[in-house]
Amino acid sequence: MIAQVVPVLFAFGANLGDRGETILAAQAELAATPGISDLRASPMRETVALTLEGPDPDAPRYLNAVAAAETVLSPHELLDVMQGIEQRHGRTRDLRWGDRTLDIDLILYGGRVVQDDRLTVPHPRAHERDFVLAPWLDLDPDAVLMGHGRVDRLLAALGDTTSPFDPGVSDAGADRCADGGAARA
Repeated sequence: MIAQVVPVLFAFGANLGDRGETILAAQAELAATPGISDLRASPMRETVALTLEGPDPDAPRYLNAVAAAETVLSPHELLDVMQGIEQRHGRTRDLRWGDRTLDIDLILYGGRVVQDDRLTVPHPRAHERDFVLAPWLDLDPDAVLMGHGRVDRLLAALGDTTSPFDPGVSDAGADRCADGGAARA
């Protein structure tokens, strides 16, 4: 049986450590995974940390990106790959929406809906997150979020609080911020 090739969209976020290098390494690991091909990444964008209580300007800032790819893996096989990459990069799941070295979300899996105790696709909050929509729009100006419409219209309605990230600027400030220092990007 020939496996079906499915377009997918991943979202990446990190606010601890060398955020940019971690996201680039995670993207490279996904691209090198058997069953994943044609990974195309967006430019990275920076945002204020979002916690359960709302935006937290005192927390280390997040770096975010998205990547489109094609896969023959099932949604749950992808989830296992993503979680393995997160763990290799020091991800812990101590606090919901807490600081993290790496977060990888599966935003879309073709036109398929998945909803079980491990995975929900399309991602249930992607339409509310400028840090997903803005880099996605950078990658694909004609993007459409299944069930919600055009990404450019969603972002315009939501507002864009992200800013472009210059990879030439040192990312060491993220660690200093986590330690309570005054450095902010």
